[in-house]
Amino acid sequence: MKATDYGGSTPQEVREIIRRGEWTKPTPGMCKGRVQANLIVLPKDWAYDFLVFAQRNPTPCPILDITEPGDTEARIMAPGSDISRDIPRYVVWENGVNIDEPTDVSSYWRDDLVGFLLGCSFSFESALMEANIPIRHIEENRNVPMYITSMKCSPAGRLSGPMVVSMRPIPARQVPKAVLCTGRFPGVHGAPVHVGDPEAIGIKDISKPDFGDSVTIRPGEVPVFWGCGVTPQAALMASKPPFAITHAPGHMMILDPKDADLAVF
Repeated sequence: MKATDYGGSTPQEVREIIRRGEWTKPTPGMCKGRVQANLIVLPKDWAYDFLVFAQRNPTPCPILDITEPGDTEARIMAPGSDISRDIPRYVVWENGVNIDEPTDVSSYWRDDLVGFLLGCSFSFESALMEANIPIRHIEENRNVPMYITSMKCSPAGRLSGPMVVSMRPIPARQVPKAVLCTGRFPGVHGAPVHVGDPEAIGIKDISKPDFGDSVTIRPGEVPVFWGCGVTPQAALMASKPPFAITHAPGHMMILDPKDADLAVF
């Protein structure tokens, strides 16, 4: 099955499917019109550093919900959820190194862990599609391409690192419309951070993303780049906290609110 086959499912239904281990692939196209979220989990003694990091870098790190220490329920955005089991694939980090990519991290859970759910650009894709703007990775049943850039985030405490961006090829005549559509969603990265030349932001080969999959860029299309919630993973690699858990890029937590609930009119 494809992710879009679950487009009409509820968040609760899809979280249960994921919790049972029946879906372990990327989530773009699932639960159409519902908010999707990135995840980073850190020990409590690192959580304040990340909170400040997110506050200073709201475009790539817009916070939607924070769990209590040791708790796995996203009580505001997904009551009844379990962030240790409701994401299709995770990454477990030790000292900035990826040590495991399980589909369930409940065995890694500790009483001092704090989870941060961050807005995801998948949440503004409904608005783009309603404006008849193509979403290539959904068309090609692929994960969105993501790149580590030369743009530096504002550091906070022990955390620093570069911004990660997601890319969507947009027909040149529709770029202004794409900027306006996504600019209404600051809680899920908002307007693009760059349009055009990838090398200007340190991307040497757009056909080789650092995360996700390469997608087709057709004649007359322009690469458009948005801040990405994989940015905290780049910060983990740069800052090397002793332990962390994140979602695997493109494998998101599906929350209860509608995308439209996050729009600013």
